[in-house]
Amino acid sequence: MASNNFPSQSHLLVIIIFITTLLTPITTNTSPQPWNILSNDNFAGKLTSASSSVEAASIDFGHVTKILPSAVLNPSSVQDIIDLIKLSFDSQSSFPIAARGHGHSFRGQAAAKDGVVVNMRSMVNEDRGIKVSRTGLYADVDTAWLWIEVLNKTLELGLTPVSWTDYLYLTVGGTLSNGGISGQTSRYGPQISNVLELDIITGKGEIATCSNDMNSDLFYAALGGLGQFGIITRARIKLELAPKRAKWLRFLYTDFSEFTRDQERLISEAGGLHFLEGSVMLDHGPPDNWRSTYYPPSDHLRIVSMIKRHRVIYCLEVVKYYDEFSQHSVNEEMEELSESLNFVRGFVYEKDVTYIDFLNRVRTGELNLKSKGQWDVPHPWLNLFVPKSQISRFDYGVFKGIILRNNITTGPLLVYPMKRIMWNDQMSTAIPEEDVFYAVGFLRSAEFDNWEAYDKENMEVLMFCEDAKMDVIQYLPYHASQEGWVRHFGPRWNTFVERKYKYDPKMILSPGQNIFQ
Repeated sequence: MASNNFPSQSHLLVIIIFITTLLTPITTNTSPQPWNILSNDNFAGKLTSASSSVEAASIDFGHVTKILPSAVLNPSSVQDIIDLIKLSFDSQSSFPIAARGHGHSFRGQAAAKDGVVVNMRSMVNEDRGIKVSRTGLYADVDTAWLWIEVLNKTLELGLTPVSWTDYLYLTVGGTLSNGGISGQTSRYGPQISNVLELDIITGKGEIATCSNDMNSDLFYAALGGLGQFGIITRARIKLELAPKRAKWLRFLYTDFSEFTRDQERLISEAGGLHFLEGSVMLDHGPPDNWRSTYYPPSDHLRIVSMIKRHRVIYCLEVVKYYDEFSQHSVNEEMEELSESLNFVRGFVYEKDVTYIDFLNRVRTGELNLKSKGQWDVPHPWLNLFVPKSQISRFDYGVFKGIILRNNITTGPLLVYPMKRIMWNDQMSTAIPEEDVFYAVGFLRSAEFDNWEAYDKENMEVLMFCEDAKMDVIQYLPYHASQEGWVRHFGPRWNTFVERKYKYDPKMILSPGQNIFQ
């Protein structure tokens, strides 16, 4: 009879980490102090400890944390980043380094307390940075580029990436380190599923080209790896022929089961829609976020009346791309689709816009909020992956329970399904085990004096899910303890730890994620 007294693999990893900690020499300085390298000729004019630069690098889009680095590197080449990481790795006690793109994290994930923040955007050069292969249908992109910049360049050649985020002013490296999702994910998969090749600088200061066939373990580790295994400097992105326009329809629902049933059926149909997202509208007064521009002003009172009557209603958005060759059939296809759905009759809204105007739709709202001083405010966001089997309980307990009861939520609430088969289990992003799961996004905007109330509500939502054993997983995750990260990755945790010790053994990279203290 086999003995049960031997430690499990996870217990062995904990023991190894503990022993490694005991054997690490204790020094009075936990880092070689980045300001001591300011005079290094390799970084002349590039590494700065100026208060303005350090201050800018200490905050992000979330505006709920402030984590000061010691210095900021403004690299002009990949070699500058290699030199910085090597300097830290070769030091007796290393200093933390974090890559920062457009600063759109919301909990200090791109911070490096007392370390160096690498301003990736300083490497952008409009004359280089993207090379498009028409025959291979791919683009080699410097990952400091924003997705809107990639889109504009590829459209010049009549081509386009296929998978997007809702907001395009994010860096390629930033989204590939997380996942990159939106309404296209159900058809094309997340952005990390549409990458052919990467260049990565590991935590040892070594640069490697990797793909499914070359250095594949590092390739899959970095995709969705939260910056833990290396800094991605180049990505080869899949392209296809760009459509010209988008037929964009919105349908309103009062019945959540009909709303989810229609979504799940639509994403199961091969070769159908190019985009599908759902959202929630609550009885918190008239729609006052950027999505209110979706509806004609003449219908606002009707919509508000329906919200008042039902307290919670739902919006399904679908899009079909088309060009001059398919323009004659798209109207018929969308009419047939409309007839098959179980929305509230009389509440369907249609737009016909250019392809780029659809993809860049959030920009208008951003500029509007900026003009009112409402963009650079706290964003205590919460993004979740909820298994399909639990989504009705989530609706009842969260949308119709916690959120309505607290009556504080502002900003879009997204809820839409995606298919597990469109993801790759070798990648680092944690997702539910069910074949279909929902992305749920609480994209909140708050004031500086009340954001903690939203944060408290986030914790209430997470506690509800935990008590109900719903197996919910955070997307763009934040956990205050390593125990939370162990639960987050579940059976993938051991692989995640092994890869960390393999590619960043001194724990130099992306300390702001708070995974390895």
